[in-house]
Amino acid sequence: MSITFNESTRIFTLNTAHSTYQMQADIHDYLLHLYYGARTAGEMDYLLSYADRGFSGNPHSAEMDRTYSLDALPQEYPSLGTGDFRNFALNIENADGSQCCDPVYVSHKITKGKYNLSGLPAVRARENEAETLEILLADPNTNMEIHLLYGVLEKEDIITRSVIIKNAGEASVTIRKAQSACLDFLHGDYDLIKFYGRHAMERNMERVPVSHGSIRLGSRRGTSSHQYNPGVILAQKNANEDSGSCYGMLLVYSGNFLCEAEKDQYNQTRLQMGLTDELFAYPLAPGAEFTAPEVILSYSNKGFSRLSQQYHHCIMNHICQGKYVHENRPILINSWEAAYFDFTGDTIVELAKQAKELGIDMVVMDDGWFGKRNDDNSSLGDWCVNEGKLGGTLSQLIERVNAEGVKFGIWIEPEMVNEDSELYRKHPDWAITIPGRNPIRSRNQLLLDFSRKEVRNHIFEQICAVLDQGNIEYVKWDMNRSMADVYASNVTYDYVVGVYDFLEKLTSKYPNILIEGCSGGGGRFDAGMLYYTPQIWCSDNTDAINRTRIQYGTSFFYPVAAMGSHVSAVPNHQTGRVTSLHTRGVVAMSGTFGYELNPALLSVEEKAEIRMQLAKYREHQELIREGNYYRLSDPFQDDFAAWMVVSEDQNQALVSVVRLTAEANPVAAYVTLRGLAEDAFYLEKTTGKVYAGAALMEAGMLLPAPKGEYEAYQIMLQRVTE
Repeated sequence: MSITFNESTRIFTLNTAHSTYQMQADIHDYLLHLYYGARTAGEMDYLLSYADRGFSGNPHSAEMDRTYSLDALPQEYPSLGTGDFRNFALNIENADGSQCCDPVYVSHKITKGKYNLSGLPAVRARENEAETLEILLADPNTNMEIHLLYGVLEKEDIITRSVIIKNAGEASVTIRKAQSACLDFLHGDYDLIKFYGRHAMERNMERVPVSHGSIRLGSRRGTSSHQYNPGVILAQKNANEDSGSCYGMLLVYSGNFLCEAEKDQYNQTRLQMGLTDELFAYPLAPGAEFTAPEVILSYSNKGFSRLSQQYHHCIMNHICQGKYVHENRPILINSWEAAYFDFTGDTIVELAKQAKELGIDMVVMDDGWFGKRNDDNSSLGDWCVNEGKLGGTLSQLIERVNAEGVKFGIWIEPEMVNEDSELYRKHPDWAITIPGRNPIRSRNQLLLDFSRKEVRNHIFEQICAVLDQGNIEYVKWDMNRSMADVYASNVTYDYVVGVYDFLEKLTSKYPNILIEGCSGGGGRFDAGMLYYTPQIWCSDNTDAINRTRIQYGTSFFYPVAAMGSHVSAVPNHQTGRVTSLHTRGVVAMSGTFGYELNPALLSVEEKAEIRMQLAKYREHQELIREGNYYRLSDPFQDDFAAWMVVSEDQNQALVSVVRLTAEANPVAAYVTLRGLAEDAFYLEKTTGKVYAGAALMEAGMLLPAPKGEYEAYQIMLQRVTE
């Protein structure tokens, strides 16, 4: 069993293939965290120390024992009001206005399979793939119940955590903070790795020391945001890609979140992840329950590469779902950078003809096909086809595109409304606004209140009426603003749950449609959205050089198969940079490959190169999607960006390199490979040279001498059998 409980010591042990997680219900019934790290035998309560800590208070149950203080002991789910003055995971405001909850151990149960969360996405597993531990804590004064949930996927080296808070008392309370997971470390010196950014430059990796005090990061924008991603790594100082201990926390949620990392007065480190306590206060009536989003924990003592691969495997096999997760996905061309709002039905059909000639599978009609939408100032919420603009019905357009031998996809933004729309004129109260105040506009649009069922149902009916008009095989779901007008303290959470409800119904009704998530690119790139959309547009920035950094940061938690990445026109529409078509192709192949350009403007030579790109991607797409991913350089520091994917059997590998600088009389550049079989030999297909696997991983491979700026290389290696 992966979960055990010692009745005499009351110690819980959770084992995965390579890690152990341990906690104890102690003599005072408090649940203490003992250990999380490399797999070990035995019980770790010997690590606890007790001393009179002066200004660290003692719970009443400890009587006169001044050496027992929750301000110094490691806790599993710390609560405000227990004498622990560090960051806390739980804060309950009681009916009398006091803010205190004192939860102690009551009981537990261990079951086969993985728990589910009502209304929220969570890691999925078959009964033989996981076990669940549920620990019940309760406050004897108020009868508040805290159900701590642990899911253990032993083979995947994954432990999940969530919390269900139940008001079993007789008075209403308010949840003011409810994080999902806490890790306490008794000793050690750590760095926190976080992923910050902005629109069009998301998920920049930053490593900072956890020093005395608290690091606090998250989102109050209503989405997980471009600014911070809800995934962090706590790493030992010596941890790198290949070695050292590191701990990951990834929140399965698409809204406001908070991560806190703190080194306390005794040099202990606490790391927490979950819902933010800002713009949040959730009322809980007697008998009601509240469910906190899930956090995915994973540990590696073999560095960041192993930790990333554990998350990649978990997301691909236990988060993403539907027919496309492990299938080859259509290579598409999107109309946005080809035509923006200025298109007709004939434009889309011509794009389909060009796509067919090049060998592209699908054309996606982006923004501008509905209402009177000729710019971004009107018509969101009016999901009716502009047949005048398209020159006929949507059904007719789809048939014309399919007749060219090309699939058809469409763009939608269901959560939004323009004030210049028939929907807003009829239902202004359906927009999220603060009564009596003028709304905050963004991109001249407002958010529809998806916390309200009648709003969701109306939009759902409109979207279904569109999708039922023909053979639509792909939907790009966009969301192009943040939530600013928070009119009630529960709306930030209920809005996200409403979005999940909408997506649950949509994916159930249309299981054969591939849905790609988007929020101005990567503004909602999180495991919660990946539960419903197996790929997400990685960034609105399609510049190949910038994308090496964006995709580098994204790869620490998210698999290549989840990253929407396309070849776009040059000069690039976001940066003005000019890079070769080859370089743009190499970068875009590290994702769900496609194009954002107008083929009619391409030369004969460029079209020929695109055909070669398509052939190469189709040859390697299964390896790219399913292989183990390795980062070979740091594009924030090194002169080149390099990465590779290796097949599970180590028989094939694809190495990609992009030069980021150009210098006169350059020094020789070497890239050191990873993940190959040490005792094998590999044929490099382009040159015909044969290399020893051990040599490639120790001495590296010499890159060609550069002949121009931003050169890129793809190196295909095949294991030699004789």
